[in-house]
Amino acid sequence: MTQHVRDIMTADPVTVEPQASVTQVARIMRDEDLGAVLVTDGDDLRGLVTDRDLVVRALAEGGDPEQTTVAGACSDDLVTVGPDDELDVAIRLMREHSVRRIPVVDHGHPVGIVSLGDAAMERDPDSALGDISVARPNT
Repeated sequence: MTQHVRDIMTADPVTVEPQASVTQVARIMRDEDLGAVLVTDGDDLRGLVTDRDLVVRALAEGGDPEQTTVAGACSDDLVTVGPDDELDVAIRLMREHSVRRIPVVDHGHPVGIVSLGDAAMERDPDSALGDISVARPNT
């Protein structure tokens, strides 16, 4: 049976505008228990920012996190998939581009995120990655 991205993606992703501060985005990630949010300009996808991006591309540079916008920390050279794409396509793209998350776009607008953890839970829930993906955060 063919699986599609829509079957495992996280729908209704959290989005922020490019002008949002690093501090604002970090708080959203903490409060929503997220590792990534999409950066949108209106309804258009502009990028994806992860908790690691905030640390490596923003905080480590020494800027004021209240004044530094997420636009400079986000990945903007994105690989995307559609909700009707086969899950195998998303997994192949993750491998080819060495990414753990791919935005899901429908008619140019973001509708979800599919992650390596989502795929692991679906394909091999007893794997170490599957176990880690369903575990409660260690905060």
